[in-house]
Amino acid sequence: MKLVYFAWVRERIGKAEEDLDLPANVKTVADLLVFLRERGEEYRNALARPEIIRVAIDHEHVDHGHEIADAGEIALFPPMTGG
Repeated sequence: MKLVYFAWVRERIGKAEEDLDLPANVKTVADLLVFLRERGEEYRNALARPEIIRVAIDHEHVDHGHEIADAGEIALFPPMTGG
């Protein structure tokens, strides 16, 4: 599964993207965020407040209950600010 990170999520994790084989128990966006936080301190720092993390699957915004089974790409990013 291709994961892409944007803005301060990318900065805190230390990479723009990565390909991961996800365990079978990771079925939803919420599961993915829990799994990623367990990967190390940089992920815990980036995803410390998962409720504010925005997610897009194959370029479409989804909520955290969305299933990820057929996803080609999952993007994680912080809330957008206007200006």
